[in-house]
Amino acid sequence: MNGLQINYQQCLGEQAFDITLSLPPKGITAVFGRSGAGKTSLINVIAGLKTPQTGVISINGTTLFDSQSNINIPIHKRQVGYVFQDARLFPHYKVKGNLLYGVKEADDSYFDQIVELLALSPLLERYPNQLSGGEKQRVAIGRALLSKPKILLMDEPLASLDLPRKREVMPFLEQLAHSVEIPIIYVSHSLNEVLHLAENMVVIDDGKIAANGTLEQVWSSSAMKPWQSFSEQSSLFSATVVEHNSEYALSRIQLAPGVNLWVQKIHAPIGNNVRLQVRANDVSLVLEPPSKTSIRNILEAKIAKIETHSYGSDKKSVSVTLELAKNCYLVATITSWARDDLNLQEGMVIYAQVKGVSVTQRDIVLA
Repeated sequence: MNGLQINYQQCLGEQAFDITLSLPPKGITAVFGRSGAGKTSLINVIAGLKTPQTGVISINGTTLFDSQSNINIPIHKRQVGYVFQDARLFPHYKVKGNLLYGVKEADDSYFDQIVELLALSPLLERYPNQLSGGEKQRVAIGRALLSKPKILLMDEPLASLDLPRKREVMPFLEQLAHSVEIPIIYVSHSLNEVLHLAENMVVIDDGKIAANGTLEQVWSSSAMKPWQSFSEQSSLFSATVVEHNSEYALSRIQLAPGVNLWVQKIHAPIGNNVRLQVRANDVSLVLEPPSKTSIRNILEAKIAKIETHSYGSDKKSVSVTLELAKNCYLVATITSWARDDLNLQEGMVIYAQVKGVSVTQRDIVLA
């Protein structure tokens, strides 16, 4: 069976873990959740650093652990690449020596490919104490990849870096999903990193899987509600570039058949997939299509759900879920006054004015 299959039970102190998970055979899957929820424990079990009491773990049909069959492949034979928060480079080796550490069979072509991918060529003759934090992490990623792992595990690899260094490393991480044909499990506390890097997402809560699926699916699930204040609520879409308008420097993006948004022009060929983020506060609702407005994106929609939330002592906000097409939903946040004034009801057909759209594409982030 392709992909990563995980089913295990484990107790660490008073915390019990019961994890059942199936992940795709390639691409970046983000693992997200509170501190202590079990994120690092999950990848440590995959790596063999922790041994569960019961369960089965396999990668692309190869069993790494099976408690009933008494299978527990040693760490060094699991073909797992692991990138920690800190680079953990050998100080007495130059970058090239660090990269080649753990390589069993020389492969000059693959070495050159990884060096090019991570732009490491200028660093090969330096020692770790001559590198920035971002450069060290790139070397650590390269070392993990050069061992030709079946899976790459990354435990908050940007957590120890300041913002400029994170921005330095991020483009290289964005390329991994396209350049590396293995599953990548990326543990993070940062929703911004998840948005820009992940194709799939797992939310762990109290030792169990709270949500698992594509990033767009998980983003709109109830498991993510605690992480998004009303000012931060948004909708994510996997969309396709269908047109460029050079005169106005705009691009038309298709969310679903017949559902399109205009965004600032992006440098991507027609047919390319992109990810759109629309903040709920950037969506306003009208009962009739406006005849003259500066807003370019006006979408007909049916109200699927209306939820009223209280926060603070006397404040209320209303979340309106709009169905744009089958399995295509947009969330708007409005006041309870607006809800009552428009007499909004579930099932009504109305119009959504989208005031702002963010486009996230590999190597491209536009607001």
